[in-house]
Amino acid sequence: MSKYTIAWLPGDGIGNDVMDATRIVLDAMKLDAEYVHGDIGWEFWRTEGDAFPQRTVDLLKRVNAAMFGAITSKPVKAAETELVPELRGKGLIYRSPIVRMRQLFDLYICLRPCKAYAGNPLNLKEGIDLTVFRENTEDLYAGVEFNPVPQELADVLAKVSKPFGAFKDNALDQYAISCKVNTKKGSSRIVRAAFEFARAHGRKKVTIVHKANVVRATDGMFLDEAKKVAADFPEIQFDEANVDAICMWLLKNPFNYDVLVAPNLYGDIISDLAAQMVGGLGFGCSGNIGQKLAVFEPSHGSAPKYAGQNKVNPIATILAAKMMLDWLGETEKGAQLERATAAVITEGRVRTYDMGGSSTTTQMAEAIAAHL
Repeated sequence: MSKYTIAWLPGDGIGNDVMDATRIVLDAMKLDAEYVHGDIGWEFWRTEGDAFPQRTVDLLKRVNAAMFGAITSKPVKAAETELVPELRGKGLIYRSPIVRMRQLFDLYICLRPCKAYAGNPLNLKEGIDLTVFRENTEDLYAGVEFNPVPQELADVLAKVSKPFGAFKDNALDQYAISCKVNTKKGSSRIVRAAFEFARAHGRKKVTIVHKANVVRATDGMFLDEAKKVAADFPEIQFDEANVDAICMWLLKNPFNYDVLVAPNLYGDIISDLAAQMVGGLGFGCSGNIGQKLAVFEPSHGSAPKYAGQNKVNPIATILAAKMMLDWLGETEKGAQLERATAAVITEGRVRTYDMGGSSTTTQMAEAIAAHL
């Protein structure tokens, strides 16, 4: 019997390509694991009306961790038209399976390290080493949305906000509302996770990213809770920045920052920015982490135009596997995998198209495996 059971969720598009490449590396490491395939993604929405079938939910309840490829998501109208004929018109609503997964399993930490490996021709600057903590279950990704707006909500809004007075004229289909939902618990625990990471890894500063000067209720609460948590870590420098300003300052002075923590939407934005500073989404790995389960993935999407071409850069997914090894307590193997990846990047003999080369997805994985 294997030591670990890993859910293997390729998903859509290039998810299959990069996951196959990652298996080459994990198999070379001889990780004592059983990899169990799970169904997830657009094809299951199209044919079953559910992009995250219950059988995959049940699988995740019994594994040690999961590796996840990528998901294709499309606008609501496109989603409806692509259902098989027998499912159309039944009021099915498409929801991102990864967002559902995060909420169902309370994977409240989205951890995204962004590190510039020496020799990467795409680095903004050598030596950048940032870590983004993104709250993963709340905020504008909470899924509380209305279009058209229900009459009950319209009546409340018409009373508290003058611009919504038009609701009285039965213009409910003229508005769409997405609710930004933040809680004290959600705010506090993601900030605490960031500070605990900083303490454990010798990081010197944690920066809180927000827009509390404008979004006063939700971001104001996030900032207040962050300040309370920061008081428990007096040895770690604490500062704050507006989300718009941090996008400028990160590019100008990336070495002034260390660990950044933000609500869901802002964390998504700044982690993509930080990933571009160290090579782009081909290098952006991500961990969705809870108390009992963690799911690891590249930050990039499914890029269907490249699917099956054996062309894209698998390093993001391979570095996500490194994060998985750390989660499993296999830190020596994780460090070994990171060293092998860094060596291939530095040597520069094997480079995928985004790095200016012509190597295939498989060739990159095999080169990394050869250094293990």
